[in-house]
Amino acid sequence: MEQSERHKTQDDTSEEPIVLDPEAEKKEILKRYRALLKACKENIDKGERKMIRKAFDISLEAHSGMRRKSGEPYIFHPIAVAQIAAEEIGLGAIAIVCALLHDVVEDTHYTLEDIEKLFNKKVAGIVDGLTKISGVFDHTSSLQAENFRKMLLTLSDDVRVILIKLADRLHNMRTLGSMPRDKQLKIASETAYLYAPLAHRLGLYAIKTELDDLSLKYTEPEVFKTIAHKLQQSKRDRDKFIQEFSRPICEELDKEGFKYEIKGRPKSINSIWNKMKKQGVTFEEIYDLFAIRIIIESEPDKEKADSWKVYSVVTDYYTPNPDRLRDWISTPKANGYESLHTTVMSKEGKWVEVQIRTKRMNEIAEKGYAAHWKYKESNPESALDDWITRIREMLENPDSNALDFIDDFKLNLFADEIFVFTPKGEIKTLPVGSTALDFAFEIHSDIGTRCIGAKINHRLVTISSVLNSGDQIEILTSSKQRPKDDWLGYVVTAKAKSKIKNALKEEKRKLADDGKGIFERKLRSLKIDENSFNMNDLLLFYKMSNQLDFYHRVALEVIDLKNLRDFFEQKETGKLKLPVKSDQQTFEELVKNIRGKSDMLVIGEGIDKIDYKLSPCCNPIPGDDVFGFITINDGIKIHRTNCPNAIQLMSNYAYRIVKARWFGDQQIAFLAGIKMTGMDDVGVVNNITKIISSELKVNIRSLNIESKDGLFEGMIMLFVHDTEHLTTLIKRLNKLPGILNVSRIDSNT
Repeated sequence: MEQSERHKTQDDTSEEPIVLDPEAEKKEILKRYRALLKACKENIDKGERKMIRKAFDISLEAHSGMRRKSGEPYIFHPIAVAQIAAEEIGLGAIAIVCALLHDVVEDTHYTLEDIEKLFNKKVAGIVDGLTKISGVFDHTSSLQAENFRKMLLTLSDDVRVILIKLADRLHNMRTLGSMPRDKQLKIASETAYLYAPLAHRLGLYAIKTELDDLSLKYTEPEVFKTIAHKLQQSKRDRDKFIQEFSRPICEELDKEGFKYEIKGRPKSINSIWNKMKKQGVTFEEIYDLFAIRIIIESEPDKEKADSWKVYSVVTDYYTPNPDRLRDWISTPKANGYESLHTTVMSKEGKWVEVQIRTKRMNEIAEKGYAAHWKYKESNPESALDDWITRIREMLENPDSNALDFIDDFKLNLFADEIFVFTPKGEIKTLPVGSTALDFAFEIHSDIGTRCIGAKINHRLVTISSVLNSGDQIEILTSSKQRPKDDWLGYVVTAKAKSKIKNALKEEKRKLADDGKGIFERKLRSLKIDENSFNMNDLLLFYKMSNQLDFYHRVALEVIDLKNLRDFFEQKETGKLKLPVKSDQQTFEELVKNIRGKSDMLVIGEGIDKIDYKLSPCCNPIPGDDVFGFITINDGIKIHRTNCPNAIQLMSNYAYRIVKARWFGDQQIAFLAGIKMTGMDDVGVVNNITKIISSELKVNIRSLNIESKDGLFEGMIMLFVHDTEHLTTLIKRLNKLPGILNVSRIDSNT
């Protein structure tokens, strides 16, 4: 089914509560259960079928009387999660049983001991893993990030925990329409920030694409609807084009005796929107709205040769773009993805991406890790296993802050890859943008920490030199070298960042031990007993947050212990005035107080008690869909929901988000920006400013126009009342002769 068709059914999903009479509900539950059995019948035997029935009966009884936000029986959800696990990920009976039971321990009277007695230890272990990570939206950011880290820890035990969790998240996203708007934004943002990249890295491309699209549906509903509608409108023309394009290829493949299937696949709505933003083009200007996929049947030892034969057939009829050839058969992606991609020019003058792969490769591309597992015997040392090993290494660090871990982890989820070589010719896969220092840590942590330089293709370079695919790298080391703070700016891989942070912390601890010795000697020289004073008072006196930082700065001689005598003299005389410590708990209380005052922050209503500011990163104006973010020092900052920073804020700091809306009757001027391109004609600036200032009475704050080769690009910051005012202005400017494009910009930077 095409992308647009799938989303059409999601758009049509009713957000009204579902009300069925008890008999109709029973029939619907059985119907869904039978559909689940049908989805997994090829992978299960009679005994497993019995086990699935037992899990279904337990789940049905345990969730009896419970309902979802939509009003439908709760049992619909575990059945749907099990169906996704079976049908879309390709998991077996154990996973289906666990999917049916995934909310039982947390939400009902059943315990893990009950599950183990009723089934077995493996099922209980997976359900335990799912229960530990079920609380996605916690009250504090640290717990939220900690939960995600817990989920990744299950990679060491059973990767099915994560795969079932992704199925759970996908079904929640498909039924997000029944949730309130603020919950939709938080859940969609977290999905885009963490779960879609995780699905990508585990090779679940179809699920990753749908999660991205559904996130966009709720973060930018108008954009989503517009693109989905345009894809639906162009479907008939696309189908006709695919048929014509494929005809000569089919004829030749038939002659060669290939068994094959050719599919047309539209780009995802999210990737189309990203391309529109990145390239500054309209939907109609995107040339590669779809790809054609050729899936062949081939013996394992002939897969590579057969794929290149098909490539030869395609390029005999259509001219390829030499810069767009991607060979992921010779060097598969880190998540196990294998395919041959090329972009060719059709007879109608359109570029078309053609993907060539075997049935085995296609199953791995569609079902990711589950299929990789199935084919593991023929490929025991896969890049995906290497990646999972790296994640385990990162998780073994007990000192890492949960939010830092999430940021580091995300670095390696979505990154494109390069392939580089050791001096002995061993291939290594790294993210695009990796440096010689990243490569050193990839070889071994000790080599990374002692790295002083490298030779790239026999040429001496610095540790910060960026690598390119095909480079051969030799690392130079010294026993005297130690990691430095600025190294964190030289690396992009999570492994390197984690190891550098650990080394710096270790170095800091050693220095702190030295600093503690210096401090104790100073106390002895002043004849002061260590137990005679409160260390927290001393930390406040020196404006330090903890003892480690204090001792570290003493060792570095940043803190001057000469005024230590003043501290004790003031303490004895009662003249000691210490600053009030503003700890995290105080901020937590502030958040609770602000959130407790009102369910909705109304902007511009003359709020005296709550300090709020319009965030400069996205310049919100009345009419924009907005939310409030409670900061530590700047009160509440108002962001647009499509702000570049919104997804990270909503995902990592959900408890600090407050709903917000505009007060309707005000006529205040708000700063907004527009960018425009057009023909560099005489008088063009005069025409632009005439419409802005004279006709629409808008004040201009700044105007910057640059011309080159007969075209100009302009950026104008101006003051408008609301989105309607700004939209009217953009429409009027677009009608000016010679103007090619006018659009709003997100920031004044």
